[in-house]
Amino acid sequence: MSSVLYDVPGPRAIVRNRILSVVTVVIVLIILGLIVWRLAATGQFAAQKWYAFTFTKVWLDIGQAMINTLSAFIVAAVGALVLGFVLAIGRLSDHAWVRIPVGWIVEVLRAIPVLIFMFLLYYGLPSVGMKMEPYWAVVIALIVYNGSVLAEVIRAGVESLPRGQYEAGYAIGLRKSGVMRLVLLPQAIRAMMPVIIAQLVVTLKDTALGFIITYEELLFYARFIGSQSTYGSPIVPATIIVGAIYIALCLLLSWIANAVEKRTRRSPKVDAAVVVAGLHHPVGEVTDTELIALQDDQGRRR
Repeated sequence: MSSVLYDVPGPRAIVRNRILSVVTVVIVLIILGLIVWRLAATGQFAAQKWYAFTFTKVWLDIGQAMINTLSAFIVAAVGALVLGFVLAIGRLSDHAWVRIPVGWIVEVLRAIPVLIFMFLLYYGLPSVGMKMEPYWAVVIALIVYNGSVLAEVIRAGVESLPRGQYEAGYAIGLRKSGVMRLVLLPQAIRAMMPVIIAQLVVTLKDTALGFIITYEELLFYARFIGSQSTYGSPIVPATIIVGAIYIALCLLLSWIANAVEKRTRRSPKVDAAVVVAGLHHPVGEVTDTELIALQDDQGRRR
């Protein structure tokens, strides 16, 4: 027995897969147990290490750092989506003088790591007489890199659509811009939504690189509070708290994006319908002759 994508496992394979799953879970639990044991053995769970987090001021500073992280992420995410659409449309252009240069730009931007972008903007520009704030260095670097990646995602989504989608759009009199805006892009975005969500999560996590150029986001504050000897240098507790905040933010982002995807996605359970002069007729209940007659009748009424 087999399915479209893989061979359905038999009884022996099912038993083997279950054994492997149990063994994997046990190994992961053992590793987690060892980590917790080492943290406890080195006094990372001692009250002194967590004393700093009993102060309201510390949590207010953590909240401010989280706001800084989210402000950089939101601007970077919107900018990356806009840049991704622009570059994707350029990559899909019928004109070689547009398509080829844009393709080279996308490939170059994708090849440069985000941290290199940040270094160039924050440390490189002052050498030529220009100074950039850490916030904008982080935001611009994230926009440039993630925008180039999203451009390839959108391009791949458009090119994966059947050629009949193009032809149907042209057949009803749409131009290239209309076909792209009304027919291709909505379907491509819907199909590529999981990849877009994953890239936005990467964008959120990459804001943590801003601490290297002194941008005061979550990781920067965790390193700051963790270096305070007054509180016993609680670097591990600070990292645990900040890591939990990052996980919560990423899960929240994924939930919001999935909710948006479900609202914009057409339900597969809905039967196909033919729209004739404002009337909806199930395909299986109307013959071609009746549809043509209805069209002629509606045309005479107009």
